[in-house]
Amino acid sequence: MDAFKLDPTLQRDTVFVCALPRCDVLLMDDARFPWLILVPRLPGIVEPFDLEPADLAAVMREAALVGRTLKSLTQCTKINLGALGNIVRQFHVHIVARTEADPAWPGPVWGFGERVPYVSRFREGMRRKVAEALGAPD
Repeated sequence: MDAFKLDPTLQRDTVFVCALPRCDVLLMDDARFPWLILVPRLPGIVEPFDLEPADLAAVMREAALVGRTLKSLTQCTKINLGALGNIVRQFHVHIVARTEADPAWPGPVWGFGERVPYVSRFREGMRRKVAEALGAPD
């Protein structure tokens, strides 16, 4: 069996936050939106139905936990949850905090403008805040 390996695009565009029991939590390096990504640590998963039912249920529980946490941290209006996979085929779940003041509102964040990387100290601050809220050791 192949070992789990993070897709190179996700590796390039995100920062590792913490590991939950089934998924790695990543911070999208885009300062325009509080945006987390969950990636199940299982090789060869492209579609949610590629997961065994118990793994899919675990991923959804973790998505709910991360969504609640991000909403609490950001006081956003809405959490967007999506699993597109048109560019990055490795199954992953986007969890994005949205407000009426964000530049893409009310449309989707995917494909909207150019990514604006965080200033390093703000990226690290956001990463640390999310990790702490999820109870992950730093």
